[in-house]
Amino acid sequence: MLVKSFCCALLLLLMSGCSQNSAIKQPASPPKINVPTAELAYVQGLLLSQYKDWRGTPHKWGGMSKRGVDCSGLVKLTFEQQFALSLPRTTAEQVKVGRSIKRQQLRTGDLVFFKTGVNVRHVGIMVDEFQFFHASSSRGVIISRLDNPYWHSHYWQSRRVNL
Repeated sequence: MLVKSFCCALLLLLMSGCSQNSAIKQPASPPKINVPTAELAYVQGLLLSQYKDWRGTPHKWGGMSKRGVDCSGLVKLTFEQQFALSLPRTTAEQVKVGRSIKRQQLRTGDLVFFKTGVNVRHVGIMVDEFQFFHASSSRGVIISRLDNPYWHSHYWQSRRVNL
């Protein structure tokens, strides 16, 4: 009888201890991440694949082939070939697509626009938060860094297209 009473008392003590521990608040859910890392990695892989295919292609105003391509043509072709999205042909029209974002919000797949002359605009696609893929008028299709002094000083705006 004494053993039975002791076991019951021990069981009650353990149960009350558990109920006190369950009163500790646990987070309802893990913090939300805006875009899954796997999705960004997938988009980055597609962009790098496109870059490898077009790397070194010479610049040609109005061009849309491996014989020569301009910046907006490269962007249009990349979005069609890699994401099945049709963007306008010109930089002037591409700058109206998607939604405007701040430079600090840039991520893989975003469009970056530059003012490189009085009436000259340039566009590229972010590969990661520092580098973008574009058709340079002097070096053809290359990857450049946004923090390069030239690109940094000519930065105009960024846009996010829903992929």
